Amino acid sequence: MPEHATLGWADTLSVMQQRYVGASGLQVSRLALGSMTWGKDTDEHEARDQLTAYVEAGGTMIDTAAGYTDGRSEELIGSLLGDVVRRDEVVLATKAGISRRGNERITDTSRGALLRGLDTSLKRLRTDHVDLWQVHIWTDVVPLEETLGALDHAVASGRASYVGISNYNGWQTARAVTLQEAVPGRARIASTQVEYSLVNRRIEREVLPAVEALGLGVFPWSPLGRGVLTGKYRTGTPSDSRAASPVFAGFVEAYLDDRSRGIVEAVVRAADGLGWSPLEVALVWVRDSPGVTAPIVGARTATQLKVALDAEAKTLPPEIRAALDDVSGSAV
Repeated sequence: MPEHATLGWADTLSVMQQRYVGASGLQVSRLALGSMTWGKDTDEHEARDQLTAYVEAGGTMIDTAAGYTDGRSEELIGSLLGDVVRRDEVVLATKAGISRRGNERITDTSRGALLRGLDTSLKRLRTDHVDLWQVHIWTDVVPLEETLGALDHAVASGRASYVGISNYNGWQTARAVTLQEAVPGRARIASTQVEYSLVNRRIEREVLPAVEALGLGVFPWSPLGRGVLTGKYRTGTPSDSRAASPVFAGFVEAYLDDRSRGIVEAVVRAADGLGWSPLEVALVWVRDSPGVTAPIVGARTATQLKVALDAEAKTLPPEIRAALDDVSGSAV
């Protein structure tokens, strides 16, 4: 591993606060590094710079998925582990259940597909286990007991240390956790990964109450409202933004409506008053929301990521948080 990466990690290990993932013994930094665009919009050099900046700031959790950029995200992470940072110094999280065949998205949460996906992920990541393995999506086609059986096998075989779910609603979350806890010796679900931001607070209706009662950690994805809460779309669509990308344009457009614009303006006003960036305001709001373990931040460049990392020492004043709650509360 390069000397600078070793020194950076040692010098800043305590900078970013660590949190337990729900009621489990797994600990992660309170900001996770997302890699959804790695291997496509984010090339190898930018990914290396991002990972270096992240671990030097004390970050410990890298989140990816078998379905991200047709597996290239996992491959890129695998090529960087052992170089930028040692494998045992990060919490490596991936997901299975979504894949692509050409332009077609395929969802399959059967036991066989999930375990084959896990083995493929391990090869791409160049490791014999992941620290957190998550079912990427709920499906009605496969019995839930079969899906959960794959999680049990992953832990029993040593291929995963902890398991979680992703994109489950409230009753689905409660059902999955209850089934796992009903039989002694089954792998306990440690976490859920769901979308959560000032422009999308829907998980507050059912998911957050469920995870609080069940002891799960929460990893919010798109905590910046798919980039909208940074304020970069206030006057149009930048040519280098996700909304300008054929791959992600539809992903962003959902939050380019009038309601979201009002929330963005409130975030910008708060940022101006605090001397922060809008990104920092939006990210700190999610990070310090009840029940949240660590927001997952995906940046296109290392420069953008460093702005997010600068939010570590910041805390929103109560009156600013209350104002943002009010202006975004219609989403609940």
